[in-house]
Amino acid sequence: MKHFLKLLDCTTEEIVGMLNLADQLKYELKHGIPHRHLEGKSLGMIFEKASTRTRVSFEVGMYQLGGHPLFLSSKDLQIGRGEPVQDTARVLSRFLDGIMIRTFEQAEVEALAEYGSIPVINGLTDFCHPCQIMADLMTIREFKGKLEGLKMCFIGDGNNMMNSLIVGALKTGMSIDVACPEGYEPPKEILDFAAEYGDLFHMYRNPMDAAKDADVVITDVWASMGQEEEAKKRALAFEGYQINKDLMAAAKSDAMVLHCLPAHRGEEITADVFEEHAAEIFEEAENRLHAQKAVLVTLMK
Repeated sequence: MKHFLKLLDCTTEEIVGMLNLADQLKYELKHGIPHRHLEGKSLGMIFEKASTRTRVSFEVGMYQLGGHPLFLSSKDLQIGRGEPVQDTARVLSRFLDGIMIRTFEQAEVEALAEYGSIPVINGLTDFCHPCQIMADLMTIREFKGKLEGLKMCFIGDGNNMMNSLIVGALKTGMSIDVACPEGYEPPKEILDFAAEYGDLFHMYRNPMDAAKDADVVITDVWASMGQEEEAKKRALAFEGYQINKDLMAAAKSDAMVLHCLPAHRGEEITADVFEEHAAEIFEEAENRLHAQKAVLVTLMK
């Protein structure tokens, strides 16, 4: 595996291998066992979208692995002033050992990988969020002891989170049901992929149908970064697409709840359900660190 651009590119074995490594690195960190696998290596972190978890987890992760992270804001790079991404890729490849980018267009991430000569990691695009889903899968496996055979449910927008969860769940043996309003479905590329898995994937309009007998219930904000102007329109469209007590009653009695954060209590999730499942949600947030360290080691060691 040369890059980590989207889960569609990964085999089941590669995903599970990185999850196993993430578990190992988390154990070692908790027990004070050094794992400086990237001693002397540098990771350039390009941010065209703001971040809390992505920046801190990658920066701390590189430090714990013995490497050096460089925060590269698009405001400070020539890429933010019109330098072609292919030129940026070729220049940074001569200085760095890896690039992580958090941006809007998936095409920009793919271009960095095509023209550069070092590993490229997708820290988030409008199309997918593979690093977050690795943390989600890691958390589910920690709490449930397995992935294969479980049912995942996602309620909300057919956005980068839904796209990546569909791929990640199906590739690791889970079934997944999603619920979204008309006009907010995942793109054709994702639906075509899911169709290959037959009855392991269903898309509904009614959230209750998707949540029925779910082992894991997941949601995300209704208006993602860059969609702020659509917030009022989306609030109307997603009315009823909320994780609340009634919806959780349709899931299994021991169902867990995940949220990639930040959460808007009272919109996509109620405050009481969020707090009831806070242990799972914040373990999920912590696991961004461990899962991403596994990606870094896999690509850069």
